[in-house]
Amino acid sequence: MAKKNENLDPEKFRDAIGTVTKEGGRNWIYPKKVSGKFYRWRTYFSWLLLAILFAGPFIKVNGQPWLLFNFFERQFIIFGAVFWPQDTYLLIFLLLIFVVFIILFTVVFGRVFCGWACPQTLFMEMVFRKIEYWIEGDANQQRKLNSMPWNAEKIRKKTLKMSLFLLISLLISHTVMAYLIGIEQVKVIVMQPPSENMAGFLGLLAFTGIFLFVFSWFREQACIVVCPYGRLQGVMLDNQSINVSYDYVRGEPRGPIRKNKLENDALGDCVDCTLCVQVCPTGIDIRNGVQMECVNCTACMDACDEVMEKVDRPKGLIRYASEESIQKGTSKLITGRVKAYSAILLLLISGFVGLLSTRTDLGATVTRFRGMTYQEREGDKISNLYELTLINKTFDQQQVDLVPEDPAISLERVGDTDWNLQGQTKFEGRFFLVKDQEDMIVPQETVVLLLQQNGETIDKIETSFMGPVNK
Repeated sequence: MAKKNENLDPEKFRDAIGTVTKEGGRNWIYPKKVSGKFYRWRTYFSWLLLAILFAGPFIKVNGQPWLLFNFFERQFIIFGAVFWPQDTYLLIFLLLIFVVFIILFTVVFGRVFCGWACPQTLFMEMVFRKIEYWIEGDANQQRKLNSMPWNAEKIRKKTLKMSLFLLISLLISHTVMAYLIGIEQVKVIVMQPPSENMAGFLGLLAFTGIFLFVFSWFREQACIVVCPYGRLQGVMLDNQSINVSYDYVRGEPRGPIRKNKLENDALGDCVDCTLCVQVCPTGIDIRNGVQMECVNCTACMDACDEVMEKVDRPKGLIRYASEESIQKGTSKLITGRVKAYSAILLLLISGFVGLLSTRTDLGATVTRFRGMTYQEREGDKISNLYELTLINKTFDQQQVDLVPEDPAISLERVGDTDWNLQGQTKFEGRFFLVKDQEDMIVPQETVVLLLQQNGETIDKIETSFMGPVNK
């Protein structure tokens, strides 16, 4: 834990949240505008991520979306590969890979994802906050504007800001809906009057309202109150994990620069300017050490480097560093935990690749019709009724057939006799299996059906057949 100013209670900061007043009300955060190399790099990186995010719904592979998370129809397309409910085990593997990767990344690099790639930080700091600076000015100007009575200037600036916030929220909501139901469906909803597609219209309104609320009012509370990642990092990090950290060994004891050189020699490099606190979007003091609220946005690093340059002291007083590197001057990234998580991640990826490579393009489920046993037919024949579910996981048309492995059993389709499935479609039907009663040896026996795709057998399906035993 970082060394604190001896005049302060070293743990006092943990008794309160920077965004809550002593009376329990909202303490509105006005982060000072920041500049510097890390902020520039984050800006360029945000442009790249935003371009990918908004272009994603328009990217298609073989005429199909590149990414689609259709929870309503339980259909998912990830990087051009289609997953249906029957592929739940593959989605579970993907989720496990993602979770283990996040754990491994956090163990090594802390919350770098939060500061550089999290959509909440991305939109809040690189879109909405920039608009706010452009319209209302820096932190002090924003405070002054919010405290003044409603006059022409305040109405004009607030109206312009909220109008732009609303437009961007609309754009984000349409993009999210495109990832959920596809860009073509979103175009239909937009082109038609609301009465023609009320569910889609209400969905867009709901998403727009949520995004507008989060980015105009809730803001950093989403990271501090709602997101569990900040709390989880406490059990993931160790002394070797890299975070945005204050070098208390070099910085303490902190204090302003005095004219008396001897007095300055007794101080550390921190001049106690508090700029690192003023630029923080969650209102914390990074000098108190690693905290749940810190999203590793690097704003304090840029602000501190600028001050260090002005006072002719080395940059990096606040930098990406591990606790061990600050204490001892050395750091070890590849620890036992990192090796263990890496091994688990490689095993999960290998398992996923193996399952994906053996996955069939056609899914079929056969179940005996519920509530029925068997039917007696003319000519001493017995039949059983079955339900069939077919899913074509490819984008191409497939001719599907079921053939009993036992030639003594015949299959009769109910209704449509053509099991010709278009790409990305699902078919539900029924069929009978018919057998001579004299061939019944046991009351319930196992029968094997050959699943054929375009005339080629790709799988075998086992089901049961019931009937009276021939005496």
